[in-house]
Amino acid sequence: MMESLLRHMVELTGQRDHNLLDVAVISALQEMVGASQVRMIDIFRVGDEAMMRPRAWIANGAVTTIDDSITDHRSDTPLTHYPALLDCIANQGGRVEEIGPDGETILWVPIWQNDIATACLHITGNATVAPAALHVMDGILSVYRNYQNLLDYSERDSLTGLLNRRTFDEKFSRMATSQNVQDSHLAPTVDRRHPNDVEGQWLAVVDIDHFKRVNDQFGHLYGDEVLILVANLLRSSFRTQDLVFRFGGEEFVILLRSVSLTDASSAFERLRTNIEEHYFPQLGTITVSIGFVSINTSTPVVILGHADQALYYGKSHGRNQVCFYDELVRRGQLHSEVINDHVEFFFDN
Repeated sequence: MMESLLRHMVELTGQRDHNLLDVAVISALQEMVGASQVRMIDIFRVGDEAMMRPRAWIANGAVTTIDDSITDHRSDTPLTHYPALLDCIANQGGRVEEIGPDGETILWVPIWQNDIATACLHITGNATVAPAALHVMDGILSVYRNYQNLLDYSERDSLTGLLNRRTFDEKFSRMATSQNVQDSHLAPTVDRRHPNDVEGQWLAVVDIDHFKRVNDQFGHLYGDEVLILVANLLRSSFRTQDLVFRFGGEEFVILLRSVSLTDASSAFERLRTNIEEHYFPQLGTITVSIGFVSINTSTPVVILGHADQALYYGKSHGRNQVCFYDELVRRGQLHSEVINDHVEFFFDN
C-alpha cells in the first residue's frame, strides 16, 4: 500500500493542469479506498440555485473528463436533489455517508475554497470506507488542495483574483482548437433554427471608459479599487462555468460558452447595465464598452482581433455600449480585407 500511495503522491505533485490534477486525485482515491466509482463534481450557482455538474470520473478503471472548454447542460443537476450533501455543505462538514437507491455506499466529500464549496467528490462502493482508508483519503485531499491553490496562484491576477493573461492564452487556444475540431466533424446539414437560437462559444473584450481620468483624479491606489469592484461585478454577472480574465490594465476578456447569440447579447448587456448602475465611492458611476465575437473556425489571433475592432468601434462611437462584430460588418459599419492567411486590415466606415 505504501508503494502505491507514494506513486500517487508523485503523480499528484507532478501536475501543472487542473484537469490532470482532477484525474490524478480520483485515480488515487479509487485505488486507495477501493471504490467502484469516483467522480469530481463542480458546484456552481445559476441565479439563486446551486447546481452540480461532473467534470471528471473514473469507473471500472476508465477515466472520463469533460474538457473545460465544453459545457454540457444536460448533466446539470440541482444540489437540492442530494439532501445529505446539501446538509453537509450547510454545516461546513468534511464528508457525509449515505446508502444509495441500489444499496451502494455513497461518500460525499465537499472541496472547500475560502469557506465556499466549489466542488465535491462522489465516491461509490460496496461497503463503508474503513477508518484507515479515510485517513489516507484525507492526506491525499490535503495534497490535492495545496496543489490546486498553487495552480490558482499561477493562473490568477494578483490584484483582482480573475484569471490572468497567460491562462487566457492557454484556455482560449484550447477552446478555439476544440471548436475547429467539432466543426470539421459536422455533416453539412441544414439547421432550421433561427441563427440567434443556435448555441455557440463567444469572446468579449471589456474596457472601462475614461479609466485614465480615474487614475489622474484619484490616484492609482483608488484606480486599483475600481478594478477590484469591476472584477467583482464581472464575476456576479456570469455563470461559474464561464471564464473571466483580466487582460491587462483596465481591459478584461470573457469566454462565454454554449449559449445562443440572443443569450450572449443579453449577458453582455446585463454586465454593461450592472456596471453603469453600480455606485462607486467618490467616483459615482463608470461605464464600460464591450466588443464581442463568435468563436468560429478562425485562428485565435483573428478572433481576438475582431472582438477588439468591435470594442474600439463602440469606444469611438459614444462608449457605454455592446457591439457585435458580425453585426457591424453586416451593416457596413466595419469591414476587413484579408491580405494573407495571417493579417487582416480593418476599416471603420
